[in-house]
Amino acid sequence: MSDREERPVLTGLIALVAVAAVVGLLLGLAALFGTRILGVGGDQSATGSSSGGDSLYLPTPSPTTRGTGPLITLGPGEPTPTDATAATAEPTKKPKPRITLVAGKTSVSSFERIDLTGSYLQGEGAILQVQRREGGSWQDFPVTMTVGGGTFSTYVQTSRPGINEFRVIDTDTGTKSRSVKVRVG
Repeated sequence: MSDREERPVLTGLIALVAVAAVVGLLLGLAALFGTRILGVGGDQSATGSSSGGDSLYLPTPSPTTRGTGPLITLGPGEPTPTDATAATAEPTKKPKPRITLVAGKTSVSSFERIDLTGSYLQGEGAILQVQRREGGSWQDFPVTMTVGGGTFSTYVQTSRPGINEFRVIDTDTGTKSRSVKVRVG
């Protein structure tokens, strides 16, 4: 018996390693030549195709002059304003901040929850104080809230029977909402 017949596992393993080495070498050479032919990766100076300079060009900043005309964008078909009309045009007035207030119910039982919600688009982050009319004047109710996303929401509870009138006021600007009336009984 020969040596190969006595150790078939070892012979098969050596053959497997030899085939893997040959296949790996062939694939490696194919990948190397393929990348060189396609110009992928590697140092371009070895092939002589690189200019050796930077590939990004940034121009030197220079000051610009400000135009004398109106700084507006016109839609298609809109007439161009002349300098005379631009000079005589009145500045647009900023809309007055407005708080809207809505009560969730118009009639509740004693100490039942009264939901107060509303919007205050110009008051992002403002703190609003709830007030109740008492004896002809407005008194602070022990509830405040913060405006977020142009809206606010809170609730109040009271045992005072009859019609209760509520409003909210911006503690910084004094902007007030219209009042809402809720019957408690």
